[in-house]
Amino acid sequence: MLEKGSNHDAENTWQEVPSGDRFATPFSENALGIPYGLPTRLARLSEFPWFGCYEMQLTSEKKSVHTLRAYYTAVKQFVSTPLPDEIPASYDALQKMKVSDLSRWIDPNNGRLDLWVQSISHLSAATINARLASASHLLNWVGHRVPDWVARPQKGRNLPKTLTRREVARLREAAATSENPFANVVIILLLDTGMRVSELCALNRSDVDIEDTSATVHEGKGSKDRLVLFTNESVEAIAAYDIVRASIVAKHTPCDEHRDALILNRLGRRLSPRAVQKLMDALADSADIPRSKLSPHTLRHNFATGLLERGADLVSIQRLLGHANISTTRVYLEISDQSLREIYHRAQTASREQDMD
Repeated sequence: MLEKGSNHDAENTWQEVPSGDRFATPFSENALGIPYGLPTRLARLSEFPWFGCYEMQLTSEKKSVHTLRAYYTAVKQFVSTPLPDEIPASYDALQKMKVSDLSRWIDPNNGRLDLWVQSISHLSAATINARLASASHLLNWVGHRVPDWVARPQKGRNLPKTLTRREVARLREAAATSENPFANVVIILLLDTGMRVSELCALNRSDVDIEDTSATVHEGKGSKDRLVLFTNESVEAIAAYDIVRASIVAKHTPCDEHRDALILNRLGRRLSPRAVQKLMDALADSADIPRSKLSPHTLRHNFATGLLERGADLVSIQRLLGHANISTTRVYLEISDQSLREIYHRAQTASREQDMD
């Protein structure tokens, strides 16, 4: 048994538990040489402002612009949530907090996480889960995790929205007759390749192999390259657009950032997802399709369900869509009633024609 005042007692690294406290630091920070709860990889950053260090971490992970925006929104709300005995501080001031102090500030045991989760409880299940994922990333970064007692709401499973064959036909006609210079090529490529709108906008001329009727999508979702395939109609649409593109370049010479873009807007800049959505709204009006039903992702769903109806296997569809997990692709098995009706009528018609022969 150790005697009081002995050297052994002085070197004891266990920290005394203050009376009345439910949670205590199990080891002395001085004895460990690093702040309690902070991962070793962050030890050298412990005295730096946390926000700049966290930005570097996200940059190294190559998160998309949309993911970064979602992370920053959730993190700002989480870190800015005051405890009952705290005076609310501005987020600008909180961003200057040291990494070591942030670890204590967002410790799941102090109640800040619970209060923040309660403040977003009115949002949809998908939004809550997305924001919890963002907060979880920050917590993991400083050595914490979301406790088991934080419930994640179950999302309702919605079937992918798709256009009917008639709506697709009207959309193609509207795109072909549109005065918008990139309308036709955008609609055909989205319908025939299943690319995400961000992938289409990022596509360069050097990525396209017309002879091979394919293109390489670089750093799609999840930073994984993949091959997308073209139909003859896709090749013809690109060739027709190249003529329009040449006239745009002649009037507005693109800068280095936009020079190799496959699709340019009227000002010689790379096409943006926002411009594509505006195009969708205009074409929806022309094709008598509700705006809420038409989006770039709707056409991606049409591409996938079309492949499935024509007998393509799930693994092939997964690779063409660039899904990391086949469970994401499997949702297309639950096709809509409209698709079932169309398949049924085609099968019945084919059966009657065989009987007549």
